[in-house]
Amino acid sequence: MTKEIEQGKMLKGCEIVVKCLERQGVETIFAYPGGQSLELHQALQKSNIRVILPRHEQGGAFAADGFARASGITGVCMATSGPGATNLITGIADAYMDSVPVVFITGQVLAALIGKNAFQETDIIGITRPIVKHSYLVLDARDLPRIMKEAFYIANSGRPGPVMVDVPKNVQQQLCVPDYDAPMQLPYYNMVGSPKPEDIERIREAIRKSKRPCLYIGGGIISAGASAELIKFAESYNIPVTTTLMGVGAIPGNHPLCLRWLGMHGTVYANYAANECDLLLAFGVRFDDRVTGNPKTFAENAVIVHVDIDLSEINKNKPADIGIVANIKDVLEMLNKEPIFQDYAEWHQQIKEWKEQYPLTFKKKKDKIQPQAVIEKLCELTDGEAIIVPGVGQHQMWAAQYYVHKHPRHHLTSGGLGSMGFGLPAAMGAKIACPDKLVINIDGDGSFQMNIQELGTIHNEDIDVKMIILNNQHLGMVAQWEDRFYGSCRGNTELKSNYVQRPYPDFVTIAKGYMIPGREVYEEKDLVPALKEMLETKGPFLLDIHTGYEEHVLPMIPPGKSYKNIITE
Repeated sequence: MTKEIEQGKMLKGCEIVVKCLERQGVETIFAYPGGQSLELHQALQKSNIRVILPRHEQGGAFAADGFARASGITGVCMATSGPGATNLITGIADAYMDSVPVVFITGQVLAALIGKNAFQETDIIGITRPIVKHSYLVLDARDLPRIMKEAFYIANSGRPGPVMVDVPKNVQQQLCVPDYDAPMQLPYYNMVGSPKPEDIERIREAIRKSKRPCLYIGGGIISAGASAELIKFAESYNIPVTTTLMGVGAIPGNHPLCLRWLGMHGTVYANYAANECDLLLAFGVRFDDRVTGNPKTFAENAVIVHVDIDLSEINKNKPADIGIVANIKDVLEMLNKEPIFQDYAEWHQQIKEWKEQYPLTFKKKKDKIQPQAVIEKLCELTDGEAIIVPGVGQHQMWAAQYYVHKHPRHHLTSGGLGSMGFGLPAAMGAKIACPDKLVINIDGDGSFQMNIQELGTIHNEDIDVKMIILNNQHLGMVAQWEDRFYGSCRGNTELKSNYVQRPYPDFVTIAKGYMIPGREVYEEKDLVPALKEMLETKGPFLLDIHTGYEEHVLPMIPPGKSYKNIITE
């Protein structure tokens, strides 16, 4: 900013917002302009903050989300009032469900017009109240330094989540002398303290008594930056680990103690271990329904130890025998000081037998491009080092099953909300956050079309995202449910054209219109050369792989059922 600003002279509210972003270390913002955010965009032109212009506000929201997931740094997204703000809602809800720190800034109509149905007015604070960690309607520019400081603190402390800051246009134009040292005012926002030694001893005592312990870990491990502590704990206590979808990468997928992820489409052996253990160590998880099915029958004979930073999660979905509210990294560090190693020979032998009896695999079909095989080959060619960002659907599950991750923050997926259209813009945000890492969006033809316009952003901003469409001409996951539970009656789940014989649409031609190269793959013999071409091409590249609709995501636990009802064929 200019010397005048640094000298503390009077500034407009919009300039104060930008100065506050700079003070928070923000280097990138995803922002779509409009009438009520015009002042903010004008102020950004005087800043060194990089402004990424998405082609839709939802794309911007998902991009900020992907940026935060990949980096651990709070993402920032901005839109105008009314439809601009409401277009953010799915992205806000996605960040909320998966505990992702994003600050959303919206322009608003003049304060005097609020509540009068003014042009492009919506009560975005009221609309988003259930899906944000906190929200602010700013009515005085002098409050901006404090509010912006609080917004970033709330978003990325404790259990992370989105924060909304709504700034009326008159506040953006208001002149005042900012006080950047104004203290935060958060009397009811109490941070979790250190774990109590007696709670640590309760966990250790439960482990001492156990013959069949199992770790069930989730995204809280990754949010807390506790992957190294988790691996040390698992190894020093010799306890097998199963993760949630959000916890993928917290421990390397090829680690001898890792059972991969559990739940509806998780491995058979992960589900068996979690359900037949006598001690379930639930660390940074929330016992969501896609993991537990009927919670009454989940791990019903196990002692449950639940550690979470959010008090509201303890006993919410599954009663805990030992419930502890604490930062999981602190808990693991204390547990690691005096490990209790036991060989659990019978237990590990049982798990080995489950792995041998129910491996994660699929039936190979000659001369067919199978989506599972695409992911396996991609993992092999990239040595499991890429950041994978799927959309939502069958391809999302296959990406998690057959790409074996080695690192946290390398598997970015819409877990809680399951938002189609997440993959492409989130991958865009991840690549901006991690420019030196390989970022690959694995998508379905249905999910990809929901934010296909972000190809424009990728081209204009020169964002090197690789894109793979597993194209089956269906809304695959819904069609799978139709096959399994509705007698294969198709209820609007086919995406093919009734007027052309070739697969529809022609994604490679669309990409070419955005000046992005691409290639179609129809035959198995062309798969590896095409993957190599994508990986070796400088800049973005779209690979449209035609798999046909034949495969189901397996294993599968039917909704409302238990692990004993798991479908493997």
